[in-house]
Amino acid sequence: MTATPPDLARFSINQETVKQLSLPALAEACGELGVTQAGLWREPVRRYGVEAAARLMRDAGLTVTSLCRGGFLTATEPDERRRALDDNRAALEEAAALGTGTLVLVSGGLPEGSRDLRGARERVADALAELGDHAAALGVRMALEPLHPMFASDRCVVSTLGQALDLAERFPPDQVGVVVDTYHLWWDDQAPGQIARAGSAGRIAAFQLADWVTPLPEGALLGRGQLGDGCVDLRHFRTLVDAAGYRGPVEVEIFNPGLWARDGTDVLAETARRYVRHALG
Repeated sequence: MTATPPDLARFSINQETVKQLSLPALAEACGELGVTQAGLWREPVRRYGVEAAARLMRDAGLTVTSLCRGGFLTATEPDERRRALDDNRAALEEAAALGTGTLVLVSGGLPEGSRDLRGARERVADALAELGDHAAALGVRMALEPLHPMFASDRCVVSTLGQALDLAERFPPDQVGVVVDTYHLWWDDQAPGQIARAGSAGRIAAFQLADWVTPLPEGALLGRGQLGDGCVDLRHFRTLVDAAGYRGPVEVEIFNPGLWARDGTDVLAETARRYVRHALG
């Protein structure tokens, strides 16, 4: 493995950024570049095998910085809600097996026909209460990720960092934290104050980078931009989380078909360079 350059000491590549790489190929590419941290996704990990993936990461000298994702906890129908809770218990167990203390949660959107955002958020809080003891026993923190408001109806009724913290603060900090993701928060002029709030309470469980580019593609979920290609002041956000006391990994998570169509090793190398230039430089 190549020695880790000092500028990449906190850098983590989220698996979805280079989803065209298999887990072994990702581990090999990280080793060649001196990257020592990666965030993983449940679907490819399950296909490879959770225990096999954990062994592969350990053997490659890679620390798993997060597992994506749990959540989708807003259902009102009892069987659907029970399935969601069972799936999140399984996700917590998978995170523990991979050696990460962070399970990223996307809350879920409004149930079909509902307009009750407040009620949906309360169901998220109820689910966190049901999952809290299991998470604590496994040593895994649930990290609530607020998503841009355009996703409120179908994916995430938690749209601001303030809303995420209002939920998280009902629980011990080692059970529930929050995700600071530049793609989802760059627009919010309350974000700096909420980042400070999160840091003072030890609630920042993960920090993720992606840029915002327009026009958004059809199906905006896949519209994240490569670092430096859009309008987000990435360095400013990194400075804010550092000032809030966060010293953990900085994970680059980009969903972009244009990047996925390229050679994954080249994308990883480019992403590392862009991280140094736009988040640190």
